[in-house]
Amino acid sequence: MKVCHLTSVHPHNDTRIFVKECCTLAENGFSVTLIAPGAPDESIKGVHLIGVDKVKGNRVKRMTQTTKAVYEKALAVDADIYHFHDPELIPVGLKLKRKGKIIIYDVHEDVPRQILSKNWIPKLFRTPIAKFFERYESDASRKFDAIVTATMHIEDRFKNYNKETYNINNFPSLKEMDFKIGTPPKKEAVCYVGGITKVRGAFEMTEMLGIVNQKRNLRLKLAGPIDQKITPELTNHKNWSYVDYKGVLDRKGVKEVLTSSKIGLVTLHPIINYLDALPVKMFEYMAAGIPVIASDFPLWREIVGKANCGVLVDPLNPTHIAEAVESLLKDEQRAKTMGENGRHAVEQEYNWEKEGQKLVKLYQSFQ
Repeated sequence: MKVCHLTSVHPHNDTRIFVKECCTLAENGFSVTLIAPGAPDESIKGVHLIGVDKVKGNRVKRMTQTTKAVYEKALAVDADIYHFHDPELIPVGLKLKRKGKIIIYDVHEDVPRQILSKNWIPKLFRTPIAKFFERYESDASRKFDAIVTATMHIEDRFKNYNKETYNINNFPSLKEMDFKIGTPPKKEAVCYVGGITKVRGAFEMTEMLGIVNQKRNLRLKLAGPIDQKITPELTNHKNWSYVDYKGVLDRKGVKEVLTSSKIGLVTLHPIINYLDALPVKMFEYMAAGIPVIASDFPLWREIVGKANCGVLVDPLNPTHIAEAVESLLKDEQRAKTMGENGRHAVEQEYNWEKEGQKLVKLYQSFQ
């Protein structure tokens, strides 16, 4: 079957879309095309890429010009199944459905809840916009052939609108995360990989460094894009000298950061959109065999506690984070055991190999 994945937001090498979903489908005999902003017009790992022009810094243009370009390219592909990844492509999905195509909507985020924490939307308008979008998204989703969700929480919501809803978690690939678990690195370093924003704990992590480094020489390896709104304040912070900022890394670079760190941090703030999230970084830390220090959310408590792979903290309290870091650095055997437990949990349960087979099974049901 001819399959076409669509995104107007994500890069062509996005981990979930390209590395996991598209490559898995190609490996299982499907003819796969991916349309994405700025993609090179070539085939990589059996996936044919088609690019549309990138629109930088203008959401309105992206939501109009880019989505129009994605639709036009999608029509030209003439696939059997279209699988789209962005809420702004819902109108594109509906148009393609009217042309008799099989449509899958891949829901990465709980967008109505996400809208409630968007700083660029005036606070007065967030709730009515969230309610309007939820109604629009739910009505549209009833018309699609299947919904794929990135978390169980999102799955529970969409099952109310479409019985063909399947949760396919964004867990790490064992094939990609083929770490050799052994002696931890000699240098004392912790890491954070992902978007660097205020609500993802950028300042609490930086404050933590000053507390720990009253006695140590701890480095924080940061990898990912920094929110431009906080860049001046963050990079001028008194503790920024303890930070090794790596920029935006490819998958090889991410592995290098993980293997050279003793602890992985995922201390996101307790905003509504994070409480039920399954952050990829947490499972990648586990796959790397390093203990995690994570926000004490009920869902994360269940995962980290069950696996005994890390320490839970109040993400708004730098002292609490510092105490957790210090406790793991002092007790190397405890940290090693937690790291091994995390790796074991990924090998047994939290891996893409299991999740990818769910995706393949869904596609095979349309044959």
